[in-house]
Amino acid sequence: MKRVLLSFLLLPFAICGLAQDSLLYNLDEIVVSASRWCQQSQAQPVKVTRLSFDEANTFNPQTAADVLGLTGEVFIQKSQYGGGSPMIRGFATNRLLYSIDGVRMNTAIFRSGNIQNVISLDPFAIADSEVLFGPGAVGYGSDAIGGAMVFSTLEPRLANGKSPLVHGAATVRTATASNELTAHVHAGVGWKRWALLTSLTYSSYGDLQQGTHGPDDYVIPYVVVPGFAADGTVEDLVIDNVDKRRQTPSGYSQLNFMQKVRYAPGGGWNLEYAFHLSETSEYARYDRHQRMRGGLPRYAEWNYGPQFWMMNHLRAEHTGGGIMYDSMKVNLALQRFEESRISRDLNKPRRETQSEAVDAWSANVDFIKSVTDGLSVSYGAEYVQNNVRSKGVATDIVTEATEPMAARYPNAEWYSAGIFAQAEWHVTNRLNLAAGVRYNHYLIDNDFSTVGYDIPFAPRQVSAAGSVSGNVGLNWRPVSGWLFRVNYARGFRAPNVDDMGKLFDSADGCVTVPNPALKPEYADNVELGFAKHIGSFLKFDVTAYYTHLTDAIVRRDFLFNGSPTMEYQGSECRVQALQNAATANVWGVQAAVDANFAKWFYGEARVSWQRGFEEMDNGDVSPSRHAAPLFGRVALGFRNERLNIEAFAAFQAECVAADMPVEEREKTEIYALDADGNAYSPAWFTLNLRASLQLARGFSLNATLENIADKRYRPYSCGISAPGRNVTVSLSYEF
Repeated sequence: MKRVLLSFLLLPFAICGLAQDSLLYNLDEIVVSASRWCQQSQAQPVKVTRLSFDEANTFNPQTAADVLGLTGEVFIQKSQYGGGSPMIRGFATNRLLYSIDGVRMNTAIFRSGNIQNVISLDPFAIADSEVLFGPGAVGYGSDAIGGAMVFSTLEPRLANGKSPLVHGAATVRTATASNELTAHVHAGVGWKRWALLTSLTYSSYGDLQQGTHGPDDYVIPYVVVPGFAADGTVEDLVIDNVDKRRQTPSGYSQLNFMQKVRYAPGGGWNLEYAFHLSETSEYARYDRHQRMRGGLPRYAEWNYGPQFWMMNHLRAEHTGGGIMYDSMKVNLALQRFEESRISRDLNKPRRETQSEAVDAWSANVDFIKSVTDGLSVSYGAEYVQNNVRSKGVATDIVTEATEPMAARYPNAEWYSAGIFAQAEWHVTNRLNLAAGVRYNHYLIDNDFSTVGYDIPFAPRQVSAAGSVSGNVGLNWRPVSGWLFRVNYARGFRAPNVDDMGKLFDSADGCVTVPNPALKPEYADNVELGFAKHIGSFLKFDVTAYYTHLTDAIVRRDFLFNGSPTMEYQGSECRVQALQNAATANVWGVQAAVDANFAKWFYGEARVSWQRGFEEMDNGDVSPSRHAAPLFGRVALGFRNERLNIEAFAAFQAECVAADMPVEEREKTEIYALDADGNAYSPAWFTLNLRASLQLARGFSLNATLENIADKRYRPYSCGISAPGRNVTVSLSYEF
């Protein structure tokens, strides 16, 4: 395995002497994420990765999470087929920030466990996707500890002349491993001052087929068929899985719609309204369906209910000389998030459903001002409010009778307000300095009288605190072709409703109570990087980083009214609470090589290595759950005006049992088992081939042959195996 990976990594170096004078890399590449404004990449003191619409489209990504995975620098975890939880530099979920068109997507119920919220964004509607690595708190506020994932969607286009500008595209796609059927269309029309854009996508996926050659631990030998006996009682059948490759149940469907209206009245103003809608069908959490109890499957049902997201977004931009700013952006957004969990034990009539709805209001204003020829300042303010409503319902599937049950969360309000300022100083043509600071204040108001069960504490809990974060860094280009960067950044994550109000019920002799004294957790990050351009055909980029997380929010024993125990529901229970009581450390290296070998030939390699350790409640340390093993991507390709052919390999190193995080070692149902019966994540690599052909009159054909060797594998921490040999074909028409 190591020899194979090494040969792939060294291949671009071995043949770089074939390069000619075609230019692949531009030191002035434009990015948008680092400071919320368009900037040249050479001015950034941090690592930023960008993937354009055209680049992503040739890979036929299924979800927005898969778009991030295409970079080879973001690890994607999946507990089910309808999923995708990014891991960046040892952090995930509520320690990563996710935004669309400048609007914050993180909600007050983002959890520490894996999430699938990223799939709500239609990949066909993405114009650009960028990943800002490391803390991005100054620009993006709470949660941007490991990084920020910044998406920009397709924009309506204005006409340059008197005739209307009509444009759009349509795509149909199918894939063999999941019997996928996808249809997409977007169309726009623009006049001098007005423009419209509509996008619609529908996808249907069957049960996902895994590969043939690999660990048998990933094969589930049974399928649960929910049903009833002749007398009307519940009788769930456990039958043999005749198709060992098929992962049942895992199929789902998804609908995405986007409508934008743009108006340019003149005077440097641009106004835009956008409506986004995304809804999935109910879909199984596949890892839960692998759990056993008493020699039988534990669950007959364990599904996520339909996932719903709606956003109304109003954006105003103004460009023009003034005292306060050169450019201004205002974003006003109202979002609605709905999700639920549905479970039923095998042969039991009680189906439990916990549903959550979050209404999220946000407003942010950003300014940028050029103070001198070499100095620019950006500043702004942000306000966010989340209203959380949660309920629980138990249904007897025989009698159809319902009764209230414990909700997953209390009814709650989460507020956040922040102000920030950043400065960028071009000291010389070869030296840039950047610095920023942000102050954030938050408040949580939890109403526990709504949770549906007796509580041993006050029914209302209010918590508030403030946070200061910042960054300082520089870019230095000592000679042509060399770039050095160094950056220090402090990020933070404010406690949310998931921290303060989730599942306050007895378990294993413990009862968890809220802790109003909970404060933000902080991450201090140091990043060193360099890039080297050799002529116009070869580029090296290496980044090393170290992150120290303090005041980490973890569950620990707690004193309630001065006592470590309390009587709860007739039992004496140990008291616990979430507290700022741990530290964690993550360090790693990201390396990238890009080359143009000849006029039409190119190669690239991406490798990410990271290690992390977090403090346990007994003082010991455990490997960090979200620090993935070494992973990456290597590719060789041919590209001209009409044809792009690329052979690529994706890979992940082994995570042996001794290096598994403590909380992962007991999840034997989702991992392979070593000779001693311990869970571990085997190494894997896949060989793949893709091609994109521009046909006549706007037609293009994309095809991907994935996992050519038909290997059965699961990326680290995943609850479902990746596709086996898979052929994806899409036909697009652009006008």
